[in-house]
Formats: sequence, C-alpha cells, structure tokens
Amino acid sequence: MAIGTQLRIYKERFAIAGAFRISRGAKTEALVLRAEISRGDAVGHGECVPYARYGESLDGVESAIERLRGDIEAGLSRTALQAALPAGAARNALDAALWDLEAKESGRSAADIAGVDAGPPLTTAYTLSLEAPCAMGAAAKKSAGRPLLKLKLGGDGADIERIAAVVENAPGAKLIVDANEALGLKELEALIAAFAGGAGCDSPLALIEQPLPADADGPLIGFDSPIPLCADEAAHDRASLPRLIGRYQAINIKLDKTGGLTEALALKKEAEEAGLKIMVGCMVGTSLAMAPAMLAAQGADFVDLDGPLLLSEDRSPAIPFEGSKMLTAPQALWG
Repeated sequence: MAIGTQLRIYKERFAIAGAFRISRGAKTEALVLRAEISRGDAVGHGECVPYARYGESLDGVESAIERLRGDIEAGLSRTALQAALPAGAARNALDAALWDLEAKESGRSAADIAGVDAGPPLTTAYTLSLEAPCAMGAAAKKSAGRPLLKLKLGGDGADIERIAAVVENAPGAKLIVDANEALGLKELEALIAAFAGGAGCDSPLALIEQPLPADADGPLIGFDSPIPLCADEAAHDRASLPRLIGRYQAINIKLDKTGGLTEALALKKEAEEAGLKIMVGCMVGTSLAMAPAMLAAQGADFVDLDGPLLLSEDRSPAIPFEGSKMLTAPQALWG
C-alpha cells in the first residue's frame, strides 16, 4: 500500500475571451477538472476537459475518478491505470497527475522520464472561432503576424467565403481548416477545388481537419485530396487507428481523447509508423492541460495547443507564450 497517498478532485471554470464557436455550438467558459495526487511532500497535478461530443460531463468524469479512489490511494500505477479506465478525459486527468507525481518524487523531469527531447520552442496554431466571413477576416487581420492559423468552418454554405476572407487578411499565414464534421462530400470537393493551388502556386491550406462526420467518413476511403485530410473526432487511441488508414493522411492526437500522455505517445509512434502526419491538439483548457501535451507535440507536423491563448485568464504559473511560440512549461506547473 502507498501510505499517505491522497486524491483530491477540483471542478474549475475559466472564462473564454469572447466566445468559442464551432459548427456544433458556442461556449463562453472552459469547464475543467483538476486531479491532484499527493504522497508525502510530492504533489502531482492533471487537468482534463470533459467533452459532450463524447458523452462526457464534469460530473460524469468526477464520478469515474471517484470510483477509482481506493485503487489510486492504494498506489495504482500509471501502467495499471491504462486498463482501469477507458480512453477519455477521466483517465487523462489521472495519467497527467501520475506523470507529474513521478517527476516530483524522482527529481527528474517528465520529459526525461518519457525519453522526449524538449527541443526548441513549439509554434502553435491560433484558432479563429466560427463567425460570418467578414468577422473572420477581421479576426485574421488582427492575427496576421501568426504563422499558422486554424479557422473553424460551419458547413452552412459560407465556408469558401470565410477562407477567402482569412487568406486576404492574413496572406502570410498557413491555414488549418476545421469543419468539426460539418461538411458533406460535395462541400469538401468544392472547398478543395477552390483552394488546391496548382500551376506553381501553393495552397494556403496546410490541412483539412475532420471534414465529414466520424461515423460517415466511408467516402474518404481512397479519396484523392491534394490537401491532407486529418482525423479528429474519428481518432481516439490506438484501437481507432486501423480504420483511419486509407481515409486520412494525418491524425489529431488530443490527450483528452487518448486518455493521457501515456497512450498519446504510443499512438503517435504507431501513427508515424503507418505514414500519417501528426497533429497534437487540445480542448480549450489551461496551461496545466497543455504542459503534458507539449511532450507529445515534440517533432509533430502540426501543433494546436492554443487553449490558454483563448482564455481571459490562465492559471498561475502558466506556460510562457511569445506570440505563437510556446516556451518550456515551468516545473512548478507540471512535469
């Protein structure tokens, strides 16, 4: 038995700057759950963002963690945790807390324990919420100095105008467009035709994220897109990987979907071996949620860890940002 091990759970709210809109709806605050596992003087922290799209809620995630309280306080290992809970937000919070606890108890960094080279600062995408084309163009103009922008699409017939407005107002930025399952095949084909580039011109679009519904993406099998298609809602953990091959050319790895950094690192390795490009993304959360994801994001083709930039106020201490560059997370925060 791990004498003195204690679990604490906190439900927290962080206001979003303005509103965060995607094709499924809008929200004005990030609802997060923070798990704290302490043993002696060492305290490990982890944050998750329950996502309704996957049937999750703060109360549901809290209940799932509470059911494991006895095992956790008896010293449940991070390895054993993988079988004790399914992939999802609840496991992510505990997995992150156990990584952090191990780092603090051992005096080593989480990066060192994971065998990850922290490398240079990461450059994250910056997300433009779904709005009318003129409003998204204005938002793009304010963020024109950022090298990578991600814009949310609506599947409402105005997406080509939205993209055109962003391209006009941020001509130097590469773009990721994210439909959140809102497009049909004909709309996807029209979007590609409008922005595929050609005749010596590069496309402004670097990636098209989850264009079709995850449960209706069969038409993507063998679909020849000059712009890589990225699985998000269709991608969770390694069990979901085989069906993505032949439909997508990239995968968005989010710790709240994989159930934590442990599975995320394993999924990243297998996805790379399968020839997929790697994107490491996030839900809208604080720096505490981004810190473990930064380890998975080392060497990724695309990084989308801008959650703290979308908040009115982050937690403290926080990851330092210089524009779109993410500097090393302070160990007092995580890892």
